[in-house]
Amino acid sequence: MSQVYDTIVIGAGIAGCCAAFVLQRKGQKVLLVDRSSMAASGGSGAAGAFVSPKIGKGSPLQKLTNEAFHFSQAFYLEYFPDYFHQTGVIRIPKDAEDAGKFSLYEAFNESHYRWVSKEALEALGIHNAQDSFLFEEAGVCDAPELCNAIVAQISFQQFDVNQLIYENAHWTILNAQGATLSTKNIILSTGYQNTLFDMRYMGVRGTWGSRGDYESELDLKVSMHKSISVSANVNGIIKIGATHVKAKEPCIVCNGKPLQVLEEKAAEMVDTSDFKLKETFCGMRSGSKDYFPLAGKVIDVPYMFESCPAVLRGAKPPLKHVKNLYICNGLGGRGFVFAPLMAEWLAEMIVEGKEIDPRVNPDRLFLKWCRKL
Repeated sequence: MSQVYDTIVIGAGIAGCCAAFVLQRKGQKVLLVDRSSMAASGGSGAAGAFVSPKIGKGSPLQKLTNEAFHFSQAFYLEYFPDYFHQTGVIRIPKDAEDAGKFSLYEAFNESHYRWVSKEALEALGIHNAQDSFLFEEAGVCDAPELCNAIVAQISFQQFDVNQLIYENAHWTILNAQGATLSTKNIILSTGYQNTLFDMRYMGVRGTWGSRGDYESELDLKVSMHKSISVSANVNGIIKIGATHVKAKEPCIVCNGKPLQVLEEKAAEMVDTSDFKLKETFCGMRSGSKDYFPLAGKVIDVPYMFESCPAVLRGAKPPLKHVKNLYICNGLGGRGFVFAPLMAEWLAEMIVEGKEIDPRVNPDRLFLKWCRKL
């Protein structure tokens, strides 16, 4: 007989890796599967993986992001300290107009920070900068290395999911060759692609991200973000990256040179004269239509349309969910900030029966989506 799991997580980006890891720590028998033989083969692998707060005027998204920042920082330091480098992150205004807004943002900085003058930044080797915020507790992760370190502690299998069947209170997962897996629960962490269920109401879309790892002897001790991200020099490597192209065919947009714009912008910030490209990473990062993460149950859309057609005209019937099917996805360009907290909240729902935080519950998007059909 095939092995039966408590939960199978589909998708081995940072969202799926964290979900599987946290569930296992809560006592579940978990399997993580991905169509690739390695973790972080998509958007998570291309991430700059900055773990830093969000600045602004105190929006709900900023509050959630900063809550997730504090949680993720503690999570990585406790479980994977070798892959989280607490370099500090400097948030640099994009231009003089943006610099004028930083004094307004200051009241909403919930994380420890201090001002760094443009003169002090110049002394650090950071050019063309206005007075900036330094978040000393922030840092950067080694993206693929961290995901693979998580995978090393849980069960992982390469498995290209073709179909999901629910019967007798269990899910059967099939691939194209007819191989099967069996589990009570499924978590979908499949990124911007989904062909398994009708989840259009979540509005998951992809944004292309690029990152280059450069060998350098530049003594850059702190990471920074302006319009792009430049990491500190960690073990002789400086990372340049951004989530920056919204296009169906981004490789046509970049004309085969995904790092050209990033390199030009980095050269305006630091001395890149000795940078030697070691490796290029590109991938699509998934985000929701309202930019908040997606963690929770999945609505049975065909059932809702059949049982209550009036939902398309503004009715608000009770929502029916697909049994034992969950999602942890849509983390956007801050995947390494959001993933640990989303995993914790989802695991609490599955194992302890807690309600998911309404800010990330995908149900929030359904009725509005129906009214637009």
